[in-house]
Amino acid sequence: MQGRLSAWLVKHGLVHRSLGFDYQGIETLQIKTEDWNSIAVILYVYGYNYLRSQCAYDVAPGGLLASVYHLTRIEYGIDQPEEVCIKVFVPRKNPRIPSIFWVWKSADFQERESYDMLGISYDNHPRLKRILMPESWIGWPLRKDYIAPNFYEIQDAH
Repeated sequence: MQGRLSAWLVKHGLVHRSLGFDYQGIETLQIKTEDWNSIAVILYVYGYNYLRSQCAYDVAPGGLLASVYHLTRIEYGIDQPEEVCIKVFVPRKNPRIPSIFWVWKSADFQERESYDMLGISYDNHPRLKRILMPESWIGWPLRKDYIAPNFYEIQDAH
């Protein structure tokens, strides 16, 4: 089933993949990494002027990483603003996504947190550095294949 935004993107020849709708009826789209920068600008001009949140997750151990963007069209006098969820998938080996900081400034700390926890590098981000972990920390703590340094599990402890 194709949503309103997906139909608009198809009409204008913009490449994407519809992932359906979430439990609240919010349309979810997948955008290729190489198309994300231009489509982000297009979505902003189209009216998605508010980045509600950006987060990232590890899809599967050894698999892809995903960067997720929740965008909203904020307009005067509208009680139920239109929303969309955008997902950009990248390989875990050298995961790079264009930063959308220059489109939505609120992506600043959110992209930094995704970098810090999962190692996704956001190209052209002005201050991409660790925000939660110390700079000396090795690895990406929220990856499913992450092994904590100096961690010894106590087995059969009663």
